[in-house]
Amino acid sequence: MKAFILDAYGRGAGLRLADHPDPHPGPRDVLVRIHAAGLNPLDSKIRDGAFKPILPYRPPLILGHDLAGVVEAVGADVSRFRPGDAVFGRPRDGRIGTLAERLAVDEDDLALMPSGLAMTEAAGLPLVGLTAWQALVERADLQPGQKVLIHAGSGGFGSVAIQLARHLGATVATTVGGAHADMARRLGADRVVDYRTQRFETVLSDYDLVVCGQDGDTLSRSLKVLRPGGLLISLAGPPTAAFGKAHGLNWAMQQVLRLLSLGIRRKARARGVRYEFLFMRADGRQLTKIASLIAAHAIRPVTDRIFPFEETNEALAYLDSGRAKGKVVVALQPGP
Repeated sequence: MKAFILDAYGRGAGLRLADHPDPHPGPRDVLVRIHAAGLNPLDSKIRDGAFKPILPYRPPLILGHDLAGVVEAVGADVSRFRPGDAVFGRPRDGRIGTLAERLAVDEDDLALMPSGLAMTEAAGLPLVGLTAWQALVERADLQPGQKVLIHAGSGGFGSVAIQLARHLGATVATTVGGAHADMARRLGADRVVDYRTQRFETVLSDYDLVVCGQDGDTLSRSLKVLRPGGLLISLAGPPTAAFGKAHGLNWAMQQVLRLLSLGIRRKARARGVRYEFLFMRADGRQLTKIASLIAAHAIRPVTDRIFPFEETNEALAYLDSGRAKGKVVVALQPGP
């Protein structure tokens, strides 16, 4: 099969298109012929080497965390899928590699694709949809009438999280560049802050939850938006020792993460709020719930650009530019 391979970590490093052995599915695996693959900032961060200490990857490797495609074969113990099924999913950590023509995926990481979606639309949903679900539903238990600030509302994650939060009955604020304000409102945002001309912490207050995919100054300023007892969930870090323990990192690395997150955790405690780091996990059952929301038109995918497979490096460069509104997707097969 054809695959794009990362030969060595490096900021902005190009991927090499090459022949690669076909995967061999195990008893619980589903062999998927990939029709489209969504790109995420996580792909860029792994490529750049940012997650070397905490993720089990060593080049050469195939990147890619989102897929939509058709089942070609199933392992002996697979019960939920059969050849010919249209599926989408986010393969679990340690088994990524959707920038390839085929991938063997644990059946627990897949869901049947929502009807009415093109493969290129479905491919952009798994990682951001699961991140939104795990932040808003699993971690925060967001309730009707509560207030949530979702940063970067025009991006891949933000465009889905706004819609899910609105479906849950929350009052939703978001930060975007002024040119994307109308888009954010169409997605369901009640308050839209232009981060280029306004300081969000001066116009928003008493929020129950902030979900932030940025670090540094934006993360610290987000604490000021929260009511006492509120929760700040970071998608970009710094990771906490609790994250390290949950991911099986050794004691020394857990202490490193404890130190890395000490500053933001202290600031949170001083304001009477909580700080948590979220690194989403693969979960086909949750993805099935998201698929039902898509089928009910409560969530719609937002796709910025679709690149042909041969232009995967150009697609990553476009993602890195920060200009994308919604998801960037690579199409491996022609057609919808």
